Amino acid sequence: MGTYSSSGDMNEKPAWLERLMAETFFGGCGVHEDRRKNEKNVFCLHCCLSICPHCLSSHRSHPLLQVRRYVYHDVIRLDDLEKLIDCSNIQPYTINSAKVIFLNQRPQSRTCKGPANACFTCDRILQEPFHFCSLSCKVDYMVYGGQSLSSILHRFDESDFAISQFEGLRVDGSEVTDEDTQIAPSSSYSNTEATSNSVISREPNSSVKKGKTNRFLPGIVLSLGSRRKGAPHRAPLS
Repeated sequence: MGTYSSSGDMNEKPAWLERLMAETFFGGCGVHEDRRKNEKNVFCLHCCLSICPHCLSSHRSHPLLQVRRYVYHDVIRLDDLEKLIDCSNIQPYTINSAKVIFLNQRPQSRTCKGPANACFTCDRILQEPFHFCSLSCKVDYMVYGGQSLSSILHRFDESDFAISQFEGLRVDGSEVTDEDTQIAPSSSYSNTEATSNSVISREPNSSVKKGKTNRFLPGIVLSLGSRRKGAPHRAPLS
């Protein structure tokens, strides 16, 4: 069993949690820069650093956490993260039938205005009854509010994070960055404004024809027969 928590003031983030939220994932591994598929998409809870799949053999006895990515943002499966820390009140999303939690807050073009439900830390519009859009938002809110993180940190079984979980791992992370992937909040929500801020979706490639983009308003139909292609050509005089 393990906790990987700090032994001092529990208002401070334990080393593994602080590094997890600050680490840069999916960059090339400096140790294996000459190898293919060397993206750093695994976090070692013992060493508190990101590693690539080629590094796994050097961390064989350490608890390891897989990090996934969607549209340049890091996510972790809810089932994995809940074994380490209480994820209640964090809005989960669904990617390829698996619930995930965003690791850090994402940039947004506008903040919540009015009575809509919003993240306590960054004001991103959320579904009811959630209070946070990411793990870092919940942790930062508790730290800044003087709350003890010991209440949300779990003791966990290191066997749940054994290297065996990475057998057959697709090291390029394509399972969550594929063009056909869709991500949406885990529960339905009818508020249009909230949906536009908290739903990320990408339309399948099959619905978009290359070279043809609909730039016109819905309901306006242009007849291709009325379009002139260059100057008319007259038949030669006989």
